Amino acid sequence: MMAEQIAAGLEVLKRGGIILYPTDTVWGIGCDATNAEAVARIFALKRREDAKSMIVLLDRPEQVVRWVRDVPPMAWELWEAAEGAEPLTLILPNGKGLAENLLPPEGSVAIRLVQNEFCRRLIHRLGRPLVSTSANVSGETTPTAFAEISDTIRRGVDWTADPAMEEISATHRSSSIIRLEMDGGFSIVRQ
Repeated sequence: MMAEQIAAGLEVLKRGGIILYPTDTVWGIGCDATNAEAVARIFALKRREDAKSMIVLLDRPEQVVRWVRDVPPMAWELWEAAEGAEPLTLILPNGKGLAENLLPPEGSVAIRLVQNEFCRRLIHRLGRPLVSTSANVSGETTPTAFAEISDTIRRGVDWTADPAMEEISATHRSSSIIRLEMDGGFSIVRQ
């Protein structure tokens, strides 16, 4: 079943579509993170201003340097410590190669090294980062399970993963977020 789901989601992503899919945290709305038109469609669906950036998912640490100019050294230590634990998103300075409307004015990028098998395989097959933003209209409560996702969101995407893909290992809550600076400074954005 997973292989068929990955193939179906991949086909939609490659043609610039947006998907509704389970992550290692909550269900997400996603697209190819290098496709500005698809990113704009997600902002419109969420009724969210472009200045608020969205998380980018990667399947493995080696991919980070492809999408970030300079990775603060502390990032590697934090991701290593978080492996197998609670999902962790790091906001890093100077994203590169991503859709311009995905990055806020200062150019930072929020990256999470995804831990669930479905997302890892989908991202690996896509060969590019996957946008992930909670499956709700901005200002509404973040749904923690597929059954809680509104019809507005369900109807607004081009493809929805089978709800059976929702993993038991999902935390059903948003990831922790830490902003890192090149000088070693950091701030906790969300615990």
